[in-house]
Amino acid sequence: MALQDYYAGNYTEDISTTSSLDGNDVLPLPYLFRDFGQMPRIEQEALRLSRGRVLDIGCGAGNHLLYLQEKGLDVIGLDQSKGAIDICQKRGVKHTVCTDIRNYTGKRFDTLLLLMNGIGIPGKLSQLPKFLAHLKQLISVNGQILLDSSDIIYMFDEDQDGGYWVPGNTDYYGEVQFQMQYKNKKGPIFDWLYVDFNTLLTYAKKENFNCELIVEGKHFDYLARLTL
Repeated sequence: MALQDYYAGNYTEDISTTSSLDGNDVLPLPYLFRDFGQMPRIEQEALRLSRGRVLDIGCGAGNHLLYLQEKGLDVIGLDQSKGAIDICQKRGVKHTVCTDIRNYTGKRFDTLLLLMNGIGIPGKLSQLPKFLAHLKQLISVNGQILLDSSDIIYMFDEDQDGGYWVPGNTDYYGEVQFQMQYKNKKGPIFDWLYVDFNTLLTYAKKENFNCELIVEGKHFDYLARLTL
């Protein structure tokens, strides 16, 4: 709804988010329509590294797709939101798929993009191995997965010994619950995963991936590349 309103010129308010981590926040709609120059360095680097046939997982309004398409790459945008896919098509994205990535099979890609913390889709750390195993079936020989995430340990209180006070109601401190609201419509509560690089490295190795740290951001975020 929010993407469609913004695209139609009916921008009156942003998306409100509530999380188990930091309470209430806002997701500005203009940010969801940013061009390459407005993207953070991590996203820009991921797009520069993209090659071959590309699948953009959780493509949203299609910002990454439009940039790569203009560069001549063969790109497909995947999102489970019918509204998001509709906006991608209206903006000129040539190839789209409306489904949950966990149900998507068949084709193989040279580059899988999981930007804006797309690695958070599994929701729980315990589900990450299954998710990585599924992605493995979607990459070609010499293919790559480019993903970003954040180490959110900084958001917890630190004690004098350098440790952190992490609530005991989750198995891993990067497991967060979110709910979004736009105007008078609330979405369902959903699980979302933020994974620090060392944990990603450990889980990637178990699935026989090579895991490379490409860029470290200014806000405890990073870009990683997984290859087989």
